[in-house]
Amino acid sequence: MKDADVIVIGAGLAGIVASCELAGRGKKVLLLDQEGPQNLGGQAFWSLGGLFMVNTPEQRRLGIKDSKALARSDWLGSAQFDRDEDHWPRVWADAYLDFATGEMRRWLYALGMRWFPVVGWAERGGSFATGHGNSVPRFHITWGTGPGVLEPFVARLTDHEASGAVSIAYRHRVSTLDISNGQVAGVSGEVLREDSLPRGGATNRDVVGDFSFKADCVVVTSGGIGGNFEMVRRNWPVERLGQPPKTLISGVPEHVDGRMIDIAERAGAQLINTDRMWHYTEGVRNWDPIWPHHGIRILPGPSSLWLDADGERLPAPCLPGFDTLSTLREICKRGHDHSWFILTQAIIEKEFALSGSEQNPDLTSKSVLSVLKSRLGKGATPPVEAFKEHGQDFVVETDLNALVAGMNKIGRGKLDAVKIREEVEARDAQITNTFSKDAQVVAIRGARNYLGDRLIRTAKPHRLLDKSKGPLIAVKLHVLTRKSLGGIHTDLSGQVIGQDGSAIGGLFAAGEAAGFGGGGYHGYNALEGTFLGGCIFSGRTVGRSAG
Repeated sequence: MKDADVIVIGAGLAGIVASCELAGRGKKVLLLDQEGPQNLGGQAFWSLGGLFMVNTPEQRRLGIKDSKALARSDWLGSAQFDRDEDHWPRVWADAYLDFATGEMRRWLYALGMRWFPVVGWAERGGSFATGHGNSVPRFHITWGTGPGVLEPFVARLTDHEASGAVSIAYRHRVSTLDISNGQVAGVSGEVLREDSLPRGGATNRDVVGDFSFKADCVVVTSGGIGGNFEMVRRNWPVERLGQPPKTLISGVPEHVDGRMIDIAERAGAQLINTDRMWHYTEGVRNWDPIWPHHGIRILPGPSSLWLDADGERLPAPCLPGFDTLSTLREICKRGHDHSWFILTQAIIEKEFALSGSEQNPDLTSKSVLSVLKSRLGKGATPPVEAFKEHGQDFVVETDLNALVAGMNKIGRGKLDAVKIREEVEARDAQITNTFSKDAQVVAIRGARNYLGDRLIRTAKPHRLLDKSKGPLIAVKLHVLTRKSLGGIHTDLSGQVIGQDGSAIGGLFAAGEAAGFGGGGYHGYNALEGTFLGGCIFSGRTVGRSAG
């Protein structure tokens, strides 16, 4: 006897969206998660809530001219699809672009979602028109950040649970996908002891029982590998990126462990593009951590001077906010596990934002007054100022020599103050001239041509050694693990493709476990806003086709 029409493994955003769509079609759904109810929504809760959308009213109000053709050119230039197994990821990318250009905003708006009026310009590329990056701003921050993205879907899930259409079994860790003769038959695993740790904490793995559930359809939405450093290192593309850093910090909770990806492979699912991943180079250690190795990403404007661990300036396109993967490659190939920003108080006030719902309480609270006070008031936002005061990766001094001495105390102790002064003064000389050959100075001036950047994201160009803009600030930056860009191979319905190339009956995958669609719809690079967007789109797609 079946326990449900469909079993969904993982109660993150993709799993919730899929469950709601399935229940809306009259399917009886059993939703399983190894964590407790306090972690409903998974990583999406901790996010800034950014969504990649194309040609929206928010863009048009700011004079941004966007189109599906331009977005597709940017996506393909970033993805750089070059493998036979990229067929379905490419199909998923085109389908997402159709969604992002068409129904996405209307559908989410009808569910109650709203967006911050200034569209962010994330991942700008900084190379060629045919290469990586967003040609225009497309990063739509949801009003309410990550919790605001989850809110309408959790409300729907709650209604379906109340009606009996969806049952949720927390602390149920799946260890086996039961597949026979190419057809899924159910799942089995262990019941974990309840744990009252707050959201994001590292909960216990004490087994208190086991379970076995039967269903003809199973959906894997269990997330990625970012919280599992061993798995990150195992899949790290050494030939392409160099050796992984000796020290990593984590942008996701420990339960983002990748277990189900390996379990799916053992059951016969084909994994593709597992060497493609997305880790940030602007990570700082959280002075008030929630999970082990907890790091926070700085979302920088374009003005901070970026130096490697030896004090050498990073080359273009390794500029703040421009090309994540190129910067990661540059740092790793130099054999370093950290780099440095040098900036001023004027820059940190205008240009530093921190990723995450908990680091943006004004946006998360949906309070217009709080946003105006925090973003336009004196000083940086309170969370940024707190990191500047308490963070172990921050050095604040009024003099450059003292700043470098402080950097040496928390770094490798090999930075040359004379060499760094030469870099700073050369950069400053370019700032004071109407013309410039410095790619970063050109980028700063280009950013200020966009009203949104000029208002809240890019400081007025000034010399770093201008005392009136100080004090000087240095930030030690670590590599922050975040997203898997590859995963379980699926067709466009989300049905899993087996290792023999044929579909596995009744087995589906969505969200990060499926590389956000097909096994890697980003290719090698992400354009930002495509993680939450991918969870929503792939969860919806599977929810409308599975069962």
